[in-house]
Amino acid sequence: MDPEETSAASPGPAPTGPEPAPRPTADWRLRFTAPQIAAFTFAAAAPDRWAAVTNESGSWRAWSWDPSTGRRRQVSTLGVGAEEVHLTPDGERVVWWWDATGDERGRWMATPFAGGDPEPLAAGLPDGWVSGISLVPGAVAIGIVTDEDYRVYVGHDGEPARCLYRHERPAGVGAEWPQGRGGLSADGRLVCIRHAERGDIERQALRVLDARTGEPVAELDDGARMSPEHWSPVPGDQRLVGWSDRGGIERPFVWDPVAGTRADLDLDLPGCVFPEGWYPGAEALLLRHAHEGVDELLRYELGTGALDTVRPAGGTVSATWIRPDGAVWAQVESSVEPPRIVEVGSGREVARLDGPDRPPGRPFRPFWFTGPAGLRIQGFVVEPEGRPPFPTILSIHGGPNWHHTDAYDPTVQAYVDHGFAVALVNYRGSSGYGTAFRDALQGDIGFPESEDVNAALDHLIAEGTTDPNRVFLEGWSWGGYLAALNAGLHPQRWRAVVAGIPVGDLVAAHYESAPALQAWDVAVVGGTPMDLPELYAERNPMTYVDRVRAPVLIIAGEHDSRCPLGQVMVYAHALRLRGREVELHTYPGGHHALSIEETVRHVELVVDFFRRHLP
Repeated sequence: MDPEETSAASPGPAPTGPEPAPRPTADWRLRFTAPQIAAFTFAAAAPDRWAAVTNESGSWRAWSWDPSTGRRRQVSTLGVGAEEVHLTPDGERVVWWWDATGDERGRWMATPFAGGDPEPLAAGLPDGWVSGISLVPGAVAIGIVTDEDYRVYVGHDGEPARCLYRHERPAGVGAEWPQGRGGLSADGRLVCIRHAERGDIERQALRVLDARTGEPVAELDDGARMSPEHWSPVPGDQRLVGWSDRGGIERPFVWDPVAGTRADLDLDLPGCVFPEGWYPGAEALLLRHAHEGVDELLRYELGTGALDTVRPAGGTVSATWIRPDGAVWAQVESSVEPPRIVEVGSGREVARLDGPDRPPGRPFRPFWFTGPAGLRIQGFVVEPEGRPPFPTILSIHGGPNWHHTDAYDPTVQAYVDHGFAVALVNYRGSSGYGTAFRDALQGDIGFPESEDVNAALDHLIAEGTTDPNRVFLEGWSWGGYLAALNAGLHPQRWRAVVAGIPVGDLVAAHYESAPALQAWDVAVVGGTPMDLPELYAERNPMTYVDRVRAPVLIIAGEHDSRCPLGQVMVYAHALRLRGREVELHTYPGGHHALSIEETVRHVELVVDFFRRHLP
């Protein structure tokens, strides 16, 4: 759809200071277009058979990878692309999710490692939204969300998968994300599901079932967030390691559902600790310690409780793997250094694609401030070359249960390359700072995040980093919702606003979105728009559309099931009816643009839009 514009009143006073100088753009594009790995795995019983999601074809696709020859084959050929990849334990088939349009509804497909046509991983299952997968020798477990309910299917030894569990409330197999872990035990006899029969999608209990009969074996319910992460790799050892935040912050536990025992790891560490996996022999665990935006890796001896550093704190560890010989591989990155898959300890890069290196980024500078609620809040700011105060883009993260870390972000670095400072705020509701901080949005969405984002802006203005007359607002997904909301809540602060894949009409979005998103609304807001019409109206960007003054650019996916296009169009149309300057770009995909060209186009649109609205 072609962008359209109407006139709008000038937002705020004329700015002071120079316009950002034009910069060469080749480097920022290379951060997106250079060959790169988004997801990686190897087969449990054939560790020298690999699979990866890469951008080598011009979009994110799943590939088989033989490291002995370096040969890779693209195995996901259907639909809009792939965002994750798995291997059957014997390494014979590569498993990926087929999403035909981008609405994320589809099925698991399996392509022979050596090449061939893809086939459904499990025949006879309905199409739906994915809710977990687990692959062990001789068995597969799949969670599927349909329009009516949540289901768990398990199949053994190539037999048709049977539905072992079905409920109208949220449920799934193993860990919610990343998928592929915590489902089936190593011997395939047990399967762990998460369910919200007594809680909600944010606080699911764990239940272990007999994987053949579906009979319940054990239940674990903390009334808090829990995640089953990894079964012991030793067949017959039915211990499962997971994490729970019942103590106020994420901590690992080891649960034996057959013996009926549970041991919570007593760790005197600040921040969150997540179990990354078992070492061979199951005598120790690999842990990731995440604190104030940086990660470290630790080895925990189960017999003695000894804790040793495997990788010192620094940057972000975005994925880990434990090899059969006990070596640890990790995908590591920082704001300056692009992601690399390395052997921890030696630092040797173990999986790399041929092609040019991605340019380094400028460093994230952490800052802290006291928010309106009296809480200490962390943010990061990235500054361009030159002297402050800078024109600044306040970039709001999505989720909202997510948080910025010291990680490589090509989009942020592109904005910096074009002369803008970028501020990143871990507002109330973000993960990483404890249960109470994350739960601040319960029954109170939209306003707490907005208060914290605006307080961060005040802090950066006061310290001299940001020019108050050259402030821009940008966000995607939940960040897009907050961008649209703040365009009306604080109309005089912004020179221009970008709402990417946003919620523009909170009420319409609820009824148009996928079942899991509707369940999230009920869990966090406290009910549906029919239950709480006043609250939904108060926190809806549509309520404040009359107050919007800044020009608005909206970018949306035509098949997005999380932030659907219909409600985006309602918001855009409302702005246009009021004579506001609004530009709209839609793309033929879903919540994520999997085409590299489209992703680059989004950055070009945002940079051009913001630069045009510098006086």
